[in-house]
Amino acid sequence: MCFILTAGCLYLVDTVVGDPEALQADAEAYYEKLLKQSSSTRDVFSIPGREKVKLEDSCVCFVPLYRNNPTCKMLLLTDPQDKETVLALYLNQCWWPLEDVVKTADPSRDGLISVQTFRERIVLFVLNYIIFGMLEGSSANDAFFLPHSATECAKILWRNGEAVAFYSVKMKGSLCDGTTSQCYLLPVLDTIFVQRKYRRGGLGMKMLHDFCQSFKAEDALGISCPISAAMYQVCQKFLQTYPEEQKRLWEVEAPGDWSQRVNIWLKIQMESSPSGTIHLISPEDEEVSYGEYSN
Repeated sequence: MCFILTAGCLYLVDTVVGDPEALQADAEAYYEKLLKQSSSTRDVFSIPGREKVKLEDSCVCFVPLYRNNPTCKMLLLTDPQDKETVLALYLNQCWWPLEDVVKTADPSRDGLISVQTFRERIVLFVLNYIIFGMLEGSSANDAFFLPHSATECAKILWRNGEAVAFYSVKMKGSLCDGTTSQCYLLPVLDTIFVQRKYRRGGLGMKMLHDFCQSFKAEDALGISCPISAAMYQVCQKFLQTYPEEQKRLWEVEAPGDWSQRVNIWLKIQMESSPSGTIHLISPEDEEVSYGEYSN
């Protein structure tokens, strides 16, 4: 069994992983083999600083990589003592420690980079579904844990060799969901997430600025409703820093008709007034957690 643990090696996102369907078949074949192994011949998975984990069917499971596409799945290894803690991901005949899936050895992979390859889709999946949805998020709303679709437009923020944050966008003209023919009437920032250890460093501002700069020709841009309190703090600081964007940013419900929009800067001003019902925390307390999904 192969383990990717040594320093200075290539990480998953840097490797040539092959055809997704072939990789899926390989993972399924490996899982079937795992089921047939006796307890005395089980392989073990070891990460420095942790106890060895025996590779057995009770600790591995398949999870869909994409929303609304159950056929493409990732094989995950979970902690025997805590099934909500994912330890590794199986791909290309290797178990990759979760920490290594979000790392890169490529120095050119720096800053905000669009998700385009299958490998980058896996990094997005780990950031969104596992790190946020299972390790750092709240179980109060299962919608947060849904994987992105296979065609979701997203950017990952790379810093010092690690994927530290991401945001995704519902493009103007794209379908709102698979049950209606309604399409988004403007670009909408749908999800945004910063790993806990990288918060309070202005990364939410950086991604919001990148979103606005990516659609300079648009008169209106949306942020998916409802906007969390933490994201409102980011918006407040951003719009104070870039007042030219105050007329462009709207909190929207899909598909974003004028009756489904509220100007974010106007709402901030109203809520900050003495008669407002919500008090916004100071921008200095910024801590991006997550931008909610549109349903």
